[in-house]
Amino acid sequence: MGGLATSLHRHAKASLIVAAGLLGWDELAGFPASAQTPQQSSINLGGRGWGAAEATPTTPSTEREPETIEFSAKGGIASDYIYRGVTLSDHKPAVGAGMEASYGWLYAGGTVASVKLPTQPFAEFTVSGGVRPTWQQVEFDLGVTYFAYPGEMPGGPTNGIEYWETALRAAVPVGESIRVAAGYAYSPDVSNTGAWSQYAAAGLGFGVPAHLLPKDVSASLTTAAGYSWFGRQALALGGFELPAYLNWQAGVTFSRKFLNLDIRYYDTNLSKENCFVFTGDPNAAPGGRINSITNPAGLTSNWCNATVVAKLWFALN
Repeated sequence: MGGLATSLHRHAKASLIVAAGLLGWDELAGFPASAQTPQQSSINLGGRGWGAAEATPTTPSTEREPETIEFSAKGGIASDYIYRGVTLSDHKPAVGAGMEASYGWLYAGGTVASVKLPTQPFAEFTVSGGVRPTWQQVEFDLGVTYFAYPGEMPGGPTNGIEYWETALRAAVPVGESIRVAAGYAYSPDVSNTGAWSQYAAAGLGFGVPAHLLPKDVSASLTTAAGYSWFGRQALALGGFELPAYLNWQAGVTFSRKFLNLDIRYYDTNLSKENCFVFTGDPNAAPGGRINSITNPAGLTSNWCNATVVAKLWFALN
């Protein structure tokens, strides 16, 4: 087991500290897109759900004046906070908000969200910035995000779980109603554990034709899937790789003016035992398959189970 303690108490403590920072607020990132036209239906690949990047812009990026500074804001409530298929709120409701400023290709913003993580931070804060150029019809987003978890329990082998991640994303319309997106994210030292993390995802969106909907209402059907994999942690945390896994989601989003409602299904292929290894769920139950290195007590968690989430939010520009 390398540097990981053999006792259950010390093993669980290490797991809690590792996993809390591997999770984040909503799923690589949404793409700036207007829900008012079918070809611009937004696809979330695994980014922060309250980030203003997912707000509905009033002007398409290809038509904005380069000297104009634009602001956007977003906030709301969700029945669960799911990030890349895993709950960050113990399957409880969560609230969040985000703001962003953009100038030509450049953007910068931040988010705040309520969480229920094993290290007990009172919230999750993110600060991000980057560029969003457009080449022909392809919209690119190259950005860096810093994740902070203030108020977490002191001590522990990681000495805090703050970390940063960089991501490259692209989205393109196909015809009048379909939108395709893909992206990749990388962190060199996720949650200060000594392990790198990588995430790749792709998605598809379909804008419902306006004549099928009530006046002033738009709707889009979107789906995406992603794969996460990791390097080895520091010896103090066991020296083993965290479990790689798939996540997928599908749902429908309705929009009317600045209000939005999303109903979405999330799931992963993580076993209940590997879910505990990944999340360090403090409410994990015994009875699972024992792994002498990663899960010697055979603890199981439901934090990675299939979940249906309702999310209501406003988006202002």
